[in-house]
Amino acid sequence: MDYQDFIKSKSQWMSSGGFDADSLPDFLYDFQQYLVRWSLKMGRSAIFADCGMGKTAMQLAWAIKVIEHTNKPVLIVTPLAVGAQTVEEAERFGIPAERSRDGQHSGASQAVVTNYEQLHKFDPMSFAGVVCDESSGIKDFKSERKATVVEFMRTIQFRLLCTATAAPNDFWELGTSSEALGLMGFRDMVTKFFKQETSKDHHGWGRTKYRFRGHAEEPFWSWVCSWARSIQKPSDLGFDDTRFVLPPLTERAHVIECTKARAGNLFAMAANDMREEREERRVTIKERCEKAVELANAQTDRPHCGVS
Repeated sequence: MDYQDFIKSKSQWMSSGGFDADSLPDFLYDFQQYLVRWSLKMGRSAIFADCGMGKTAMQLAWAIKVIEHTNKPVLIVTPLAVGAQTVEEAERFGIPAERSRDGQHSGASQAVVTNYEQLHKFDPMSFAGVVCDESSGIKDFKSERKATVVEFMRTIQFRLLCTATAAPNDFWELGTSSEALGLMGFRDMVTKFFKQETSKDHHGWGRTKYRFRGHAEEPFWSWVCSWARSIQKPSDLGFDDTRFVLPPLTERAHVIECTKARAGNLFAMAANDMREEREERRVTIKERCEKAVELANAQTDRPHCGVS
């Protein structure tokens, strides 16, 4: 081993621990295939893809390839409101999936979908891989959810974290993600790359801040890039954006006349502060909903309509 290889061995870069996928589902776009193939090759990784980039499709494609490779089920952990949607998407793409909230499942080689609050009911030894959807839910390093997820994933070979809302400068979230993937613990990351400083505010109270060590900023981001990919649009990875360029947004205001007075008022008055605005919304909710229904029924060629 020469000196450069020795230094690289100390960098804790994520090394490949997965497998090469021979083929991927046809429903994936080219950039999605690249991300899924890379993630399967790594074995344990994170995909930070912006809204609309198809994280659910990538998760399901990743899961089915791990299932085929190991002949064991994969657990997909989601927020409570997303579980049913994930199962529906799996059915649409022809991927076998079932939903469980009590820790019980058929044991078949398929995707099992549950929510974070029920994770403690499952046996990690039953699964070949685990996907954490909306993994920003474990960003708080002191939370019970983060501790539960890290412990559950500790013995699982294949792991994938996905979120659209990973804060690019939230180092804590990157640290908890790394810990969940079994790479570098949160505390180890802070010690290795950051320096703690204590400053006092105008009240004289101490406040702890962290900054990069003098040599550490470039190695830190190189390390993150060894196990994570972040994308806001396909061209970030060198692919074509044409299919993801939205038409200009057209906004139309619809004014609803309401003669109802807010609580405590004899006549309907203009709202002057945030509290009165919230009360106004509560008073006019029936009229606004009726207007939304009217617009939706009258404009069937425009599927998305919002009323505020």
